Amino acid sequence: MLKNLSGRKCLNGLNSQFCGVLGAQWGDEGKGKLIDMLADKYDVVARFNGGANAGHTIKVGSDKYFFHQIPSGVLRQNILNVVGNGCVVDPLRFLKELSQLDVKNIPWKNRLFISENANMTLKGHTDIEALFEASEIIRVEDRHHR
Repeated sequence: MLKNLSGRKCLNGLNSQFCGVLGAQWGDEGKGKLIDMLADKYDVVARFNGGANAGHTIKVGSDKYFFHQIPSGVLRQNILNVVGNGCVVDPLRFLKELSQLDVKNIPWKNRLFISENANMTLKGHTDIEALFEASEIIRVEDRHHR
């Protein structure tokens, strides 16, 4: 687990029992691809924050899977997948993502779990947001510069 580089010890995440992949930008960093590459070495893949606007594409052979909320580890048969407390789940979009798995006969039951403390966004929430944006009470550009 420890390597010696230039006389200094450092941890090697590939040999540890826990590995975290965090992004330092607003996305599009390749986190989903990296997690997919590391997934076979671990028992659990968990998302701990984010909502349906995030996303990653995983290519397996000639098949492509588009996930926004489901952890990419779901494509690996031996991995438990968790959508954690800090995630915002859109149930309709979540079901649409599950349908990709059902079409390809990829089992997800008893391997994919949503925390009971995860947040949920419903159609009413997006309707309210659209009304605010249309009335310019909250401008889109203001939400990102607070």
